[in-house]
Amino acid sequence: MEQRSECHDREPIDDATVKAGAGGDRAALRQIYEATADRVFRLMVRMVGQQDADDLTQQTFVRAFTKLKQFSGESKFETWLYRLATNEALQHLRREKHRRTSELVVEPAVRQTDHVEQGERAAMVRQALAQLDPELRAIFTLKEESGLSYQEIAATLGIPEGTVGSRLNRARRELRDIFVKFGHL
Repeated sequence: MEQRSECHDREPIDDATVKAGAGGDRAALRQIYEATADRVFRLMVRMVGQQDADDLTQQTFVRAFTKLKQFSGESKFETWLYRLATNEALQHLRREKHRRTSELVVEPAVRQTDHVEQGERAAMVRQALAQLDPELRAIFTLKEESGLSYQEIAATLGIPEGTVGSRLNRARRELRDIFVKFGHL
C-alpha cells in the first residue's frame, strides 16, 4: 500500500525533459527511465508475470525512446508510456498465448509471521489476476496498482471512459468469483 502512494507523490515528467529526450539528450532519457521504470515494471509483473517483466519493461523503454518524438503532449507523458507498456504486454500475451490458468491453491499451514501471510496473499492475487482476460487485467492493474484515473486509463488504452468503468467492474466481479470459487472470500 505504501508503494502505491509513493508512486502518486512523484513529480510527472515535464515537457522540457521529454523534448530533451526526444532530441537525444542522454541525461533526459536517464531521468525519464529512472522516474518511471519501477512503475512500468510493476505493471508488467501484474500483466505478464515476474518471468517476462524485465524483458518487456526494457522493450517498452526501447519503443518509448524510439517513438519519443511522436509524443504529442495531449496527455501526461506517463499516460502515453503506460499505453505503450500495456500494448507491449498485450502483444506479448497474444503472441505467446501466455494465459495462465493455474488454480488458486493455498495450503493450510501455521502462519509464522505476517510477512509470510502477506507473501501468500500477494501470490494468490497474482494467480487470480493471471486468470483474468488480459484487457480486464490491464484496466484493473492500471487502476488499482498504478492509481490512474478513469480518464487516464481511457487515454492509455484508447477506449471510452464508460468502457473503463464497466470493464473495471467486470474485472472486480470476476476476481471476486475466482476468490469465492476457491474459498478465499
